[in-house]
Amino acid sequence: MLYNRYRGKKLPSHDVLKDVLKEAELEISDAKECIDTFVVNTKFLGLLQTIAGSETLVPIETLIEQLPDAAAADTIPGTAARLLEQAHMPAAEPTVRSPGQWHKICFYITPIGADDSEERKHSDMFLSSLIEPALSGFGLEGCETDKIAQPGMITSQVLEHVLRSKLVIADLSFHNPNVFYEMALRHATKLPVVQICRRKDRLPFDVNQVRTISLDTTDIYTLIPKLETYRSEIASQVRAALDGQGSSNPISVFFPGFIVTIPKAV
Repeated sequence: MLYNRYRGKKLPSHDVLKDVLKEAELEISDAKECIDTFVVNTKFLGLLQTIAGSETLVPIETLIEQLPDAAAADTIPGTAARLLEQAHMPAAEPTVRSPGQWHKICFYITPIGADDSEERKHSDMFLSSLIEPALSGFGLEGCETDKIAQPGMITSQVLEHVLRSKLVIADLSFHNPNVFYEMALRHATKLPVVQICRRKDRLPFDVNQVRTISLDTTDIYTLIPKLETYRSEIASQVRAALDGQGSSNPISVFFPGFIVTIPKAV
């Protein structure tokens, strides 16, 4: 029941899982032991993996696809494949945004790198440890660029997220050209946007006049003690941006009559 409910999603806290078990009215004598066993077993099967800096329950189909054909034939029949056959679960489908969902999306524009690159670790950590906690009180769902694009590519889905999302948080760290390109498009729409950047990366003149949250990532000893402060700063800027305060950018200041018309989502 827990797996079916959260597969393809981040593993919630144990307190949340306890509430789910309680609501299901299952006859479980020890909820803590049940949850611990669930976590250990899903990890053993390879169904609990660290994705984007968070423990995620991956679909069984994804696990099987990751295995070579020979390995799958030799090792899977007694474990994940048997679970798949017994569960009769449909394959996970790609996320498609309906017109009414965009007001719930905060699009995180961030550098995309290879899985083990510094850029990828940076964006995963920022999303899970800073941005998502900061968004918790606004009813917004964080969506990261690398979930819908590959390194070096700007797809139609990325552009749609840039132009339609309720809020955009642009991470200018690493001076990634795609990030500046996408942020410029967002500036042209005059829709809410929040800028953040590593302190070590000096901002170009064009955007350094716009308020940008500076994050000191020199080492874990300087970063960790300031996490709560950074979350509060991001939340404060999100609140101001959504209220229409402090959202000015070079385009809105110097060309106030410039208007971009975005077609309605269908």
